[in-house]
Amino acid sequence: MPAAPREIRALYSAETITVYQAYSPQVADPAAARGRFPDGYDRGRMTWIKPSFLWMMYRSSWASAVGQERVLAIRIRRDGFAWALAHSALSSYDGRVHTSRDQWKREMRRSPVRIQWDPERDLNLQPLQGRSLQIGLSGEAVHRYVDEWVVGIDDVTELARTINELAREGLREQASRLLPAERPYPLPGPLASRIGASRAQPHPGDERTTPRTNT
Repeated sequence: MPAAPREIRALYSAETITVYQAYSPQVADPAAARGRFPDGYDRGRMTWIKPSFLWMMYRSSWASAVGQERVLAIRIRRDGFAWALAHSALSSYDGRVHTSRDQWKREMRRSPVRIQWDPERDLNLQPLQGRSLQIGLSGEAVHRYVDEWVVGIDDVTELARTINELAREGLREQASRLLPAERPYPLPGPLASRIGASRAQPHPGDERTTPRTNT
């Protein structure tokens, strides 16, 4: 059986890509008000960001899980996103990516970023065939994320709840129209290979260039 496609689908512009996180009101409210994370943000734990809105809905149970009552849409710089991918390691061994388990273990030890592929979700939060990206940031990556990459934060909790209500009422077309306009995200070959992605090709008329990876 062929492997499920691994594709980054995201809301993005020429300069930024939107990722999602869910927090308690104590963290999310000041972050949304200021457009950046508060000074007391916990940088000592791995921070997981998700480009897929519906995967965030699955993870937070439509903003109802304890400690995840607020969903944030966080716009980050695309060059920062590229840095994260370039300094990442897959969270599990993959023979299509790694030459050996020893290579994978070495990458795990030296990389501040984890890459995980999980089944994408539909409006009912049921798994789809394609895989969606999660990115875990630790150490240097968390500091760069909080201090350099974030350019804006919006609270999209009410949007999430509205979409959920419409879907539960069977109004799937209306719910779908409210979803963020996610599209395949372009990756240069080396980054696509590093994270085990199915490489996305640029679409005609897309307003973007592939960002450089700053070291």
